[in-house]
Amino acid sequence: MSIAAIRISLASQQLETLDLQGAIARVYPVSTALKGAGEQSGSLQTPRGRHIVRAKIGAGLPLYSVFSARRPTGEIWTPQLDACHPDRDWILTRILWLSGCEPGVNRLGAVDTMRRYIYIHGCSNFAAMGEPHSHGCVRMRNHDVLELFEATPIYCPVEIKS
Repeated sequence: MSIAAIRISLASQQLETLDLQGAIARVYPVSTALKGAGEQSGSLQTPRGRHIVRAKIGAGLPLYSVFSARRPTGEIWTPQLDACHPDRDWILTRILWLSGCEPGVNRLGAVDTMRRYIYIHGCSNFAAMGEPHSHGCVRMRNHDVLELFEATPIYCPVEIKS
């Protein structure tokens, strides 16, 4: 199954996938920025507006693969590894790297979503879902992000709303 679009609500902390007819196909809980919505570089906020999935990273890697700077580290997340690195912002399993589509809003200059490294990605099993806790990205459960990754085409539209 391929999806036609993704819609993320910061208010409800949910990600919806839409089918070709525009109907909601799936709803997933997510966690967006603890500091709320915002587009400025360095704000640690989740950018709003129209985006696309510019890159998909991690195809074929095992569930719970750990990434640093968009590259697999060779580690596999476990509760024991988590305990050894309690302050680590875990980027796990898959990455869907977002790029803004609205110049001056979420593209180019100090508001560029892609240059801010805003992703949809997996996270620690201990991370809360359904409430804001991230550093700007959209966190998902690992099984959910794996399912989303497989169904999402490159350049899929992504709308992030307050």
